[in-house]
Amino acid sequence: MNYTRLADGLSWALHPFLQPLYLMALLLTCTVFAGYPVPMRLYLLGVVILYTMLIPVLALGLLRISGRLSDFRIDNRNERILPLAVGAVCYLLCALTLGRIESAAFIRKFMVAAACCEMMCLLVSLRWKISLHLTGMGALTAMLVVMNFIGVGNMFVPLAVVVLASGALASARLYLGCHNGAQVFAGFCGGFVVAVLAVLFL
Repeated sequence: MNYTRLADGLSWALHPFLQPLYLMALLLTCTVFAGYPVPMRLYLLGVVILYTMLIPVLALGLLRISGRLSDFRIDNRNERILPLAVGAVCYLLCALTLGRIESAAFIRKFMVAAACCEMMCLLVSLRWKISLHLTGMGALTAMLVVMNFIGVGNMFVPLAVVVLASGALASARLYLGCHNGAQVFAGFCGGFVVAVLAVLFL
């Protein structure tokens, strides 16, 4: 049986561009942030969408038009440097924008952690290919673990879902031939460790 379409669909559904949106949806509906006024929640969501989705997607489009990017999937390791650099800058700008809101410190920390993960992937990509999808899922898993410990909310069920989704995504990336086992494993573990360290110390 051919699972290519399913694996491809899963890769797009759990694309690194969409992962921050999923976390924000969880934060704004299932944690203390759910008690914020609606305009404030919409503002937080809008800022995150602008910096983590819209600007990076526009940047990818410009890189594609200019011929610096052969495919939007960015499977070519040598073509990842500029998109990753743009992503890191966007996450930092998002963190700076959210820094004005003292009560949104946790979301700011997540953005700083994401920027650190982008930089980690950028440095690794200079010599080796690492799974960006699984790096994002590793970081997402780390954030849910931290949220459980600091009491932002009961994240046991979401954490279980993310762990299972990470396994399914890893299988999909391997099935599509985008990565080998080491690249998938390094991506998840690297994203998890970098995100935890960034949240704890930055």
